[in-house]
Amino acid sequence: MARKTANDDPLAPVTLAVGQEDLLLDRAVQQVVKAARAADEDTDVRDLSSDQLQPGTLAELTSPSLFAERKVVVVRNSQDLSADSIKDVKGYLGSPAEEITLVLLHAGGAKGKGLLDAARKAGAREVACPKMTKPADRLSFVRGEFRAVGRSATPEACQALVDAIGSDLRELASACSQLTADIEGTIDEAIVARYYTGRAEASSFTVADRAVEGRAAEALEALRWAMSTGVAPVMITSALAQGVRAIGKLASAPRGARPGDLARDLGMPPWKIDRVRQQMRGWSADGVATALLAVAAADAGVKGGGDDPEYALEKAVVAIARAARSR
Repeated sequence: MARKTANDDPLAPVTLAVGQEDLLLDRAVQQVVKAARAADEDTDVRDLSSDQLQPGTLAELTSPSLFAERKVVVVRNSQDLSADSIKDVKGYLGSPAEEITLVLLHAGGAKGKGLLDAARKAGAREVACPKMTKPADRLSFVRGEFRAVGRSATPEACQALVDAIGSDLRELASACSQLTADIEGTIDEAIVARYYTGRAEASSFTVADRAVEGRAAEALEALRWAMSTGVAPVMITSALAQGVRAIGKLASAPRGARPGDLARDLGMPPWKIDRVRQQMRGWSADGVATALLAVAAADAGVKGGGDDPEYALEKAVVAIARAARSR
């Protein structure tokens, strides 16, 4: 979720939303507008792109009104403002108008850094809206969505939702909203699977999970569905490799180690330690070695070493499923 500075009053004279995650930027704006309209339902909201804020425009929008109306002025992509407009904004930061909240959306890079520094120096309330490129970030986002509305979802359910939906934060937020609206009580993995059958089954990680569990038929079914819905073959080989390596890592870990220690040492979340423990029951050391060779062959096949990537993946899935029953 968006991170905020210590000044968490959405009606602060200036709010600076920094980052490139569109959903979080929009939410930062919505929070300010909601607070302003709670204070005055007739609040005037002006939402401007950088090219709409011409020199003199800010002074016009923030000049005292005869009716002392509350106003929210939003400037998007403020890093793209012209030099003269940046000069206007910097001047305004030194003496913001009463009853007016200025919201600056800034990408956070080197471009327009002078404006960014000036807003921070002026004590602007800051909301960080970074692009969520890592799966762990998206997982934290999903947990935060459920937590924000006071709902409980199991770690497995959160992971299944990320696997099913992918990297689109708006779709993840929409899915969380749908589940919390429709489901009472704790949201678990079975509920996510029921709602997102097809998408969840097409996940490369679902293919890998079924394969390392020795469930060849289900793994092949998931693989064919994944391929038919456009999942990249390299994503599937990557998931297969991760699944087999996780088995090997946990199998070689000290016996009797606590889950928390294993999670730290192996670089896995605690819930995944529990899942891998269940998956590794039929595995032997030779089985892990055989499966890794199968994954390597499939990887070569999907990256140009073979004529039929789908056949290469099917062959790997069957080999991994057999290796899962090698003990």
